[in-house]
Amino acid sequence: MKEILVYIAALFFVLVSVTGQAAQQEVKKMDQINTKTRIATLAGGCFWCVESDLEKAPGVLKVVSGYTGGSGENQTYENYGKKGHVEAVQVFYDPSKITYEKLLDFFWRHIDPTDAGGQFGDRGPYYQSVIFYHDEEQKRIAEKSRDALGKSWRFDKPIVTEILKFTKFYDAEEYHQDYYKKNPLRYKYYRHGSGRDQFLEKIWKKDPGPAAPTSDKAYKKPDEQTLRKKLTPLQYEVTQKEGTEQAFQNEYWDNKKEGIYVDVASGEPLFSSLDKYDSGTGWPSFTRPLEPGHVVEKKDNRFFTQRTEVKSR
Repeated sequence: MKEILVYIAALFFVLVSVTGQAAQQEVKKMDQINTKTRIATLAGGCFWCVESDLEKAPGVLKVVSGYTGGSGENQTYENYGKKGHVEAVQVFYDPSKITYEKLLDFFWRHIDPTDAGGQFGDRGPYYQSVIFYHDEEQKRIAEKSRDALGKSWRFDKPIVTEILKFTKFYDAEEYHQDYYKKNPLRYKYYRHGSGRDQFLEKIWKKDPGPAAPTSDKAYKKPDEQTLRKKLTPLQYEVTQKEGTEQAFQNEYWDNKKEGIYVDVASGEPLFSSLDKYDSGTGWPSFTRPLEPGHVVEKKDNRFFTQRTEVKSR
């Protein structure tokens, strides 16, 4: 799994591979699932993709793929659509780290809520987007969240995602669980072919709001003298000399405030708190940039391994 590790004030970034701790992290997640854990049931098309995306949300402990919303017992991949079920996921999350409202914010950013005929390359009613509420509080929050999205400037078409009462959830077959980890190449090929990421990039790369400047002229790198005055010694070392902050001992690794992470030198908007997740590395990590064109990648073959250095433009 590749993770973007974001350094000082979201200006200097490094992409690394984390492989050895996967099993231990899974055990740790399961240990955390207890009576305080909350459950959300969400449908957004292919459950491989929804599971992969929502597992990256901060505070999410586990995501399970399955079928819900229809009738009958003992659902399987071969018959779930015939009985009115949709592909969905159950999200086990820690409410002290992420609220249901914020989880829905994360969910909206990974589906097309305007498509009543399916999701991306997957067509049919069993791929429609649905929020299944478990109680009246979830229903209230879901309706409020959907209304707010409909009044935003993100989409030109109406929001059609349904909000339905949860009944029963059937776990999908084991080979469907964590499919993106078990079959990474096949999953990436399928996901790219579905057009999901292309659509999401087009929708969410739009201007993040009045808090961020809209003119590229505002994002010029200051001259050397200005940088020396503006940045602390550590910020200068990290951003200008390829230095690295200490893991778990930097300003933003555990930051939970809402907002936009910007280039500490130029103010260029780079990441949203909605895309921030706990990678366990001790540096702030994000699933995607606000605007792909605002970051650049560079291969780094030092330290006896190949890494991808990700910097602001």
